[in-house]
Amino acid sequence: MPSLRKILDALLDARLPKTPIFEPNLASKLELCRRYGDFSLAYSTAVQPDLRYFGDGEGYIAYATKMGHTFVLGDPVASVELRADYIRRFVALSNRPCFVQIGHETARVLSSLGYHINQMGVDTRLSLDTHSFAGKRNETVRYSEKWLLKKDYRIVECDGTIANSDQVRHISTNWRNGRIVNRREMRFLNRPFEPKLAPHMRRFLIIDPVGVPTAILDFDPIFRNGDIIGYTAAFKRKLTGTTPHAEIGLTKFATDRFREEGRSHVTFGLSPLAAIASSGFSESRVWRSFFERAYRSKRINEKIFNLQGQAAFKRRFHGEELATYIAFQRRSPLEMLALLRLLKTL
Repeated sequence: MPSLRKILDALLDARLPKTPIFEPNLASKLELCRRYGDFSLAYSTAVQPDLRYFGDGEGYIAYATKMGHTFVLGDPVASVELRADYIRRFVALSNRPCFVQIGHETARVLSSLGYHINQMGVDTRLSLDTHSFAGKRNETVRYSEKWLLKKDYRIVECDGTIANSDQVRHISTNWRNGRIVNRREMRFLNRPFEPKLAPHMRRFLIIDPVGVPTAILDFDPIFRNGDIIGYTAAFKRKLTGTTPHAEIGLTKFATDRFREEGRSHVTFGLSPLAAIASSGFSESRVWRSFFERAYRSKRINEKIFNLQGQAAFKRRFHGEELATYIAFQRRSPLEMLALLRLLKTL
């Protein structure tokens, strides 16, 4: 029997304006992603379950609803020339949708439509044609990889034959049991972890000295004009008690592999609420202050989500921190509550 919360959500969502139905199959979404998926979240918008879509055969906007509010995930997956048109049409047909984890150009378009734009964190990017792990500042990164190899760990790429689905599932379940909130996984900005890789994903493993897989690092592809130009870190999982060198060593190993293949860049995904600064657009000072205080909050970091720890890990690699934005018109506490519930943080 549906819970009262789900019944109320359905009633509130039923009051939203009806947008034109667009139900692309997975193959169609992946094809659009191959052509236009040049940002970190693009692949996730194509393969994440439970999303809705606005668009056509030339592109789409991915979104979800909660408590009578609409939330767009990332930038439009469409040609650069058409993205602004998709945004304007969706805004016109929807009831003041909120746009989450968007880039600067999408923020600029929405600002022209009367939206308030706030920073919501940073995405860390390594440009592989200029980035190097040489030098003193990357000494600890190099040390982690050397330590693993010296202790007879193996770092390998897995095509599904080294670790089977049961082993991968065990690592993920064990990792979740050690999380601050372990009864649910975050959604929307993240998608559910799957033991089997989706098309074009890459998986790297740590194998301990006795041959047991102990840590996983999965990457989503980043496309442009049909080619994979880079990858974004999608999932990190490890068994309880695994050395902290595992995640660092895996990340370095995978990054070096992508560099050797001639990829353009690697991104590590969103560090929520990290490095919040003025957006450069009309913004909500109230929400900016709230985001800054939430990032510093000991209670949030210890009881809900380790915001500071996630940002600190990514900063070990000395990449470029690119601002990501949230755009809204309502600016209401109820809208933020709906977003937190959509993310499964509440």
